[in-house]
Parts: sequence; C-alpha cells; structure tokens
Amino acid sequence: MSLPTPTDVVLVEAVQLTANVGSDCWGRTRDQPVSISVYLHLKPTFLDVSGQSDNVADSIHYGHLTKAISALSGPYTNVRALVHEVTEKAFALAGKTADAVRVVVGLKKLILLAEDFEVEVVTPSGQNSLQQPAKVVIKSLVLPVLIGVNPPERLAKQRVITNITFYEKSGMHQVDYIAIIKQISEEIDNTAYLTLEKFVLQIVRSACLASDAIEAVTARSQKPSALSFAHSSGVEITRYHNAFR
Repeated sequence: MSLPTPTDVVLVEAVQLTANVGSDCWGRTRDQPVSISVYLHLKPTFLDVSGQSDNVADSIHYGHLTKAISALSGPYTNVRALVHEVTEKAFALAGKTADAVRVVVGLKKLILLAEDFEVEVVTPSGQNSLQQPAKVVIKSLVLPVLIGVNPPERLAKQRVITNITFYEKSGMHQVDYIAIIKQISEEIDNTAYLTLEKFVLQIVRSACLASDAIEAVTARSQKPSALSFAHSSGVEITRYHNAFR
C-alpha cells in the first residue's frame, strides 16, 4: 500500500444555484439547477501558517469563494464555459498560492433516467481551463434490460444501474452526451444479455466510438435485484478508444 502525498487544499462543495448552460434533458434552453464544487490545490505546506496561527486571514477565505460562485448567473454557451469562469474566479482569489484548481459542475436535470451529470476539470496554474481534458460522469443511469441466466430473468426486464465515466482528450469538448446516452439506451432496449460482462462491454464500446473526442470510458453496471443478501452484483470495465479500432 502506497502512502498518500502531503497536500494542502481549500474547498467548497456543492454550491447550489440556477444557470442557463444550454439545453436541459427536454431540449429546452433555460435556467436549470447547478451544483458547483471547487478545490484549490495550494502550494505545499501553505496551510501550515494558518494551522499554527489559527487565523483565517492567513488562509484562503472559502466564504469569499462561495460568494463569488453564488453570484454567477450566465447565460453560458455550455457547461465548459461555466467551468472556465469558476476556474478563473478561483485563481483570482487564490493568486500565486494555488498550484491548480479543480472544478466539478453537476447538472441533475441534463440526462433523463440518470441521477446526475458531472463535469470535472483540473487546471494547472497559468493554463487555460478550456484546453484541459474533462472527466464527465453519468451517475446512476437506470436502464431496464432483459439480462441474466436464470429462467425467471428471461421473462421480464430488470433495472440495471449504470455509471459511465468519459475521459475527454485535451482541447476537444464538442461532445453531445445527451445524444450518446440516448443512442446507448436505444441499443440496449432492443437486445437481451445473459451476462453483465457483455452488457457492460457493449456500453463501453458504444461510448468510446461515439466521438473522436473521447479518450477512454469506464462503465460500471449493477443489478440490485440479483442477490437476496447483498446490495447488488456488478461489473466494471475500462477501455481506451483505440481498443475498438
């Protein structure tokens, strides 16, 4: 087991607001609920000073960061534009004390049948967030599917809960995730599977090939109804885009 790397981070999680970041799950361009988390990765040992003085003036005031985020209103051309503005405000507040800024934006109303849609971007100091690769996560997507080897499982569709993580290439952000999930859902709706292994690999294949901007995909699917005395059974697969070329 490797030991953790010493870090100094000031963070604000799940600031709630509404903003226009493009179309929602119904294709309507209007304000929708947005959750924003910001992590300031500071210079090593920066927090030693405030940790010893017990004075917030020696640190980065997370109250000021929260206020700056809460004041955002848009409209934004897309979620990456919102991430960029949040990143710029975080660097402006932290100044030269920040080595990097990590921003996570959640849009609960973007993907039908999914619990959440998250975009995460880490921007090193002195660089443009729009040129950094994003990690995009579709959380708890409910997909009804005919799956399983037991006779009762062949009679009716059951819920499969799936998380899909997309890793974008640097500088390439024109990915229509609503269309990708719609395509995957339609493919699955017209098929049946004996195993989660084949089901998950098909999702990974379709997701990887959906756009040249996608570098890799991880999919984890779980059957909450499979076992009586366990929460679920599941399979997780990660593949790079070029695995299917």
